[in-house]
Amino acid sequence: MSEQERRARAERLRALRDAGLDPFPARLDPVERIAAVRARFDALDTDALAADPAQVAVAGRVMAIRSFGKLVFLTLREDGAELQASARQGELGAPTFERVRALDVGDFVRVEGPVWRTKTNELTVGARRIELLSKSLRPLPEKWHGLQDVEARFRQRYLDLLVNQEVRAGAVRRSRAISAMRGFMDARGFVEVETPVLQPLYGGASARPFVTHYGVYDQDVFLRISDELYLKRLVIGGLDRVYEIGRDFRNEGVSRKHNPEFSMLECYQAFADYRDMMELAQALLQHVVRGVTGGTRVGYRGQEIEFAGEWPRRSMTGAIREATGIDVLAARDFPSLRAAVRGAGLDPGPAPTWGALVDQLFSDHVEPTLVQPTFLVDYPVELSPLAKGAADDPRLVERFELFVGGMELANAFSELNDPEVQRERFEEQRRARAAGFEDAQPLDEDFLVALEHGMPPTGGLGVGVDRLVMVLTDAAHIREVLLFPYMRPESS
Repeated sequence: MSEQERRARAERLRALRDAGLDPFPARLDPVERIAAVRARFDALDTDALAADPAQVAVAGRVMAIRSFGKLVFLTLREDGAELQASARQGELGAPTFERVRALDVGDFVRVEGPVWRTKTNELTVGARRIELLSKSLRPLPEKWHGLQDVEARFRQRYLDLLVNQEVRAGAVRRSRAISAMRGFMDARGFVEVETPVLQPLYGGASARPFVTHYGVYDQDVFLRISDELYLKRLVIGGLDRVYEIGRDFRNEGVSRKHNPEFSMLECYQAFADYRDMMELAQALLQHVVRGVTGGTRVGYRGQEIEFAGEWPRRSMTGAIREATGIDVLAARDFPSLRAAVRGAGLDPGPAPTWGALVDQLFSDHVEPTLVQPTFLVDYPVELSPLAKGAADDPRLVERFELFVGGMELANAFSELNDPEVQRERFEEQRRARAAGFEDAQPLDEDFLVALEHGMPPTGGLGVGVDRLVMVLTDAAHIREVLLFPYMRPESS
C-alpha cells in the first residue's frame, strides 16, 4: 500500500468527522442477512420484483465500486455472500450521494431500499438510505496470488480470508468437521471434558514440551503434549467414556504435516480394546466425511480416496519387511538393526535408539505409500510405552495407527492398566532418555498412584484434526488448514 493511498483515506475520515458524522457509529438498525435476501429473491424475475416491490436492509463490506456519473454500484459482501447495491443521486440527494462517491473498497455500509434487477439481470438493492458503519483506512489487495505471497497470506490471514473464497470455504469445512466429530461422539455416549493445558509434568506421547513458568508458585510447568494421562485419570474415576477436542503443543520441527500447536480429538472407552477403537475410528471418519462432503470419496493431491467399506489391516513390522527387506523383530538390539539397515543399502541416519530407527524406517519407506485408509497394527513394545502387550507375542503391543493420504490420522491402544508394568515401561523410557532419546516420556508418579487404584480394560484413540481437514480440503500443507499458523518472526 502506498503512503499516498493511506493519507487519502485518512483525509476522507477526517472530512467525515469535520462534517459531524460518526464513521464508526455505535448503533446499527436491523438488517437481514445477504444470503437470506438472495434466497428470497434470486428466483424472482424483473417483472415479479416490479409487481410486488419489497424493501430490505442489508449490511456488508464494500468489495467493489463502479461509478457512472450520477449512478454508483456497490458490491457488498457479508459472511461469504454478495449482493449488489445501487445509489442514485436523484433518490438519495446530493449530500448523501457525494458521501457514497467518497466510499472506499473495504468500508462497511448499511443499505436500505427496494429489490430490483438491472438490465444485466443482477439482483440489486436500490439505496433509499445508506450509512457508513466502519471506515477502512487500508485498501484490500486487488490480487492475492498465494504462490507469490505465501508468507503474507499466513501472516495476514484476515486478508487471505477476504480475497480467497476457497480459503474461507476451507475454514468453514474445518468447523463442520469438528461439529460432526462432536455429534458422533455424543451420540455414542461419550462425555466431552476439558483437561489441563498447563501441566506440572508432561506425558502421553514421545515429544519435547514447551516450558513456561508459573510465577505464583515459582514453578516451571509444561504445555501439554497430549491429553492422555488426564483422560485416563477420569476413566479411573468412573467416567467410562470421555473425549476431548483441544490443542496440544510439541516443541518440534515444522513440516507440511507438523505444526507445534495442533488439534486432537482424544477419547477413552472403558471395557474396550484396540479392536473396538478400530471400529470407532472407522465409523467416526466415515461419519465426518459424509457429513462434510455428502459422500464417501475425497480427492486429495491428485488421488481419489475412498472411505467407504471395511479398511484393511496390516502388520507394522510386516509392512517394513515388505518395503525394505528388513525384519526388525529379528534384529533385537540397536547395533544389529543398524547393521541390517546398512546391509539393505539404506542409511540408518541419526536415530539414537532401536525404537527410533524402526520408526524412521516406517516413516521413510512405508507411510508415504498408504494412500487409501489403512490400519497398521501390532507395534513393537519399544515404540508404545503406554500400550498393553499382545497376548501372543511379548515383543508387540496392541496398538494401531490409521493412515490416509500418506499421513498418520489416528493412533490407538489397548491401554496398559497394569501399574507395575507401566512403572517398568516408564523406567525404560528414563533409560532411553539417558541414552540420548530426548523425546522419551518422564516417569509420572501421580499417574502411577491413580493407576494403582485400578483402571478397567480401556481402549484409547487419538485423531489428528488438522491432518483430517487437510484431506477434506485437499491441502498440501498443514498451515493451509490453520487459521493462524505460527510463523517465524520477520527479520527487522
